[in-house]
Amino acid sequence: MSIRIDLHTHSTASDGTLDPAELVRAAAAAGLDVVAITDHDTTDGWGPALRALPPGLRLVRGAELSCRWDGEQPPVSLHLLAYLFDPEHPELVAELARVRAARLARGERMVDLLRADGIGVDWPQILALAGGGTVGRPHIAQALIRAGLVTTTAEAFGPDWLGERYRLPKEDIDVFRAVRLVRAAGGVPVFAHPRASRRGRIVPDELIAELAAAGLVGLEADHEDHSPAERAHVRGLAAELGLLVTGSSDFHGSHKTVQLGAFTTGLDAYERIVAASSGVTEVA
Repeated sequence: MSIRIDLHTHSTASDGTLDPAELVRAAAAAGLDVVAITDHDTTDGWGPALRALPPGLRLVRGAELSCRWDGEQPPVSLHLLAYLFDPEHPELVAELARVRAARLARGERMVDLLRADGIGVDWPQILALAGGGTVGRPHIAQALIRAGLVTTTAEAFGPDWLGERYRLPKEDIDVFRAVRLVRAAGGVPVFAHPRASRRGRIVPDELIAELAAAGLVGLEADHEDHSPAERAHVRGLAAELGLLVTGSSDFHGSHKTVQLGAFTTGLDAYERIVAASSGVTEVA
């Protein structure tokens, strides 16, 4: 019997629709043996997920860090999955707090732009939809859906809405700094969906080689936003650079159609992540 491992999921601590307790229960119900909680720029979901952890399910505590690469203008946005890091590492804690505050201010400015064009959404509604979690575009998308202006999150993320017209830049972490901070906190950094061209601009392989030299440990290859050719490219690059390869659902609940366990990580890669960490241990 194979072990099923999903290393990229989101709860209401950021922009998922299941709270952390519901998330781990859903992971067990989906037949997963290992699940990672990787909310955007926060560890707030760790405690509730741990307290609700079903017997037999292992929990990898992590986060998805909002990063940027300044090698092009405007900078390229990218995401770094950070696993099993010390949640009290001072520099990393300060940087995540800065990013969350900037995300909150950005969200409010985007709502102001919408309202200036007569679009009926308001900031208190967005905060209520976030439920105390890290505010993101999916929460504004939900407000647009409730107002009957769009029908899906994907439509809300289109160029007429939050994809371009009403989108503002984020104050993300320089990706090299993010890798260094995660490693300093005893964590394991893995580049999330690095070749997902359908999301927008992607970074060159040369940058990933530089990140590997700086401490990057792995690449997420199997992801719904990667085509088969993109998955193959990521696997080849990982082999060339000596990086491990992960696969995961990037589950967001009803904000996305992808289901828990839709893509999974091999046992060897999972064991390498656990062995490379010194921040916190995985919990069963």
